[in-house]
Amino acid sequence: MTLTKRIIPCLDVKNGRVVKGLNFESIKDAGDPVELAKRYSHEGADELIFLDISASDEQRKTIKNLVREVASVIDIPFTVGGGIQSMDDARDILLNGADKVGINTGAIKNPQVITELMKLFGRQCVVVAIDAKRNYELSDDVTIFSEKGKKFWFEVFIYGGKQGTGIDAIKWAKQAEELGAGEILLTSIDRDGTQDGYDIQLTQSVVNSVSIPVIASGGCGKPDDIVAVFKESGVDAALAASIFHYQTHGVKGVKMYLKEKEIPVRL
Repeated sequence: MTLTKRIIPCLDVKNGRVVKGLNFESIKDAGDPVELAKRYSHEGADELIFLDISASDEQRKTIKNLVREVASVIDIPFTVGGGIQSMDDARDILLNGADKVGINTGAIKNPQVITELMKLFGRQCVVVAIDAKRNYELSDDVTIFSEKGKKFWFEVFIYGGKQGTGIDAIKWAKQAEELGAGEILLTSIDRDGTQDGYDIQLTQSVVNSVSIPVIASGGCGKPDDIVAVFKESGVDAALAASIFHYQTHGVKGVKMYLKEKEIPVRL
């Protein structure tokens, strides 16, 4: 049986509004999270991801009441991330209607929290988010790539893309799986908001290094970008924001297009 590929709209939320940026900067308003969530659920999105993008940087918890409001208008799996550091934070989010917890900064600061979450809530609830960016200053013990004659590696960033960690993204993905992650949400900071297409090199490398599902994120500008990432990287799901928020494409239209291109999707 062929597993269907998932299409996942993403709500990046700041101060209670959905926003969209470029390379994690230049944030602009994109709408009301509850209204957008309702629309995507009705249009046939497979899942929804809600990221409180400034929670870790501002050292506060995710906005629970907003999570609850979004959960009340959708009937699809719902992942919430942002500012989750502990078991209590995760429990709060799940009790307010999330099906899965996304953790990035908290997992880097305390990797054991991944195992604790997995043991308490089950592997399927734990999504480790990895924000990665090319680093051209080579060091030992990193996975080296090359493009147009330049060598680089992918570094993990935390606090909403503001702080580098010196950690190799490919190795961290493997470690996250070993610790108990059920899924990886992989975002290319280099491609974020550019609408130039997903980072196939990064995505394919992570897909090849783990056996859990990977969600590609960062760079979707048109349905062909989603076709390309599915065909060239073997990724399980594609996340998109701008093309859905600004209604250049609808979820249903994108899925019909993918079906025409012989990519298995749930219509």
